[in-house]
Amino acid sequence: MDPVSALRRISYLLERDGADTYKVRAFRHAATALEPMTSADLVELSGAGRLQSIPGVGKSTAQAIAEALAGDVPTYLAKLETASPPFVLGAAARELLEQLHGDCHSHSDWSDGGSSIREMAEAARGLGHEYLVLTDHSARLTVAHGLDAERLRKQLEVVAALNEDLAPFRILTGIEVDIFEDGSLDQEEELLAQLDVVVASVHSKLRMDGPAMTRRMLTAIENPHTDILGHCTGRLITGKGRPQSTFDAETVFAACAKTGTAVEINWVRLSWRDCSLSPSPCSRS
Repeated sequence: MDPVSALRRISYLLERDGADTYKVRAFRHAATALEPMTSADLVELSGAGRLQSIPGVGKSTAQAIAEALAGDVPTYLAKLETASPPFVLGAAARELLEQLHGDCHSHSDWSDGGSSIREMAEAARGLGHEYLVLTDHSARLTVAHGLDAERLRKQLEVVAALNEDLAPFRILTGIEVDIFEDGSLDQEEELLAQLDVVVASVHSKLRMDGPAMTRRMLTAIENPHTDILGHCTGRLITGKGRPQSTFDAETVFAACAKTGTAVEINWVRLSWRDCSLSPSPCSRS
């Protein structure tokens, strides 16, 4: 079995099952490290017990590589393949998924996602999707290694090149931009105008009083570059949990209807792993 393919399949299944990002990256990085090496080199290192001398290869990845080189399905891969997915979909959810043509909210390893843009796009294409909207976080969300203007410009160049390779599949350009306290957006207006999709989300001061939060959201919604209002309640029901933000929902949603702004509905909050049916893990925010 090709060890690179085995490692990439392991990383995909780990991601599907909601494993910690560091585990996903460990197998993905190991696969990348093996790509320039010949089979003969790998066999020699494996026979000498020196696979871990390859930068990026650890104990678990070395075992998977050795088993693949021996012609076996790696034990770890076999276990993941036979495990039941950590989610159960009802008929309504399955029907919805069958109608999807793409994913409008996704994070790559340019911010807090666990996969490269190419890997996400190829996985989406493999699922039969026609497009993937790339919406990495903006710079304000430092914990997510968000994109400033310079990095976003570089990402646009990467996406343009990938679209040439992957056509007719298309990666749509985008960003999940922070809504500041005054309702302004965390990115240059000139750049926002270039993007296909802008998701505007509140990530800070989620407990501000209702009238102020309402004004904050309305200002963001009225921005001509805002296409989607992201996870507007800010609520978390997993882990330590977090109560929802207070705002005038009727007024906010009426403004969305007036401006043609979509509202992100986080049905996946009950089990964010359901997002794995899309090309890549969704934001856990």
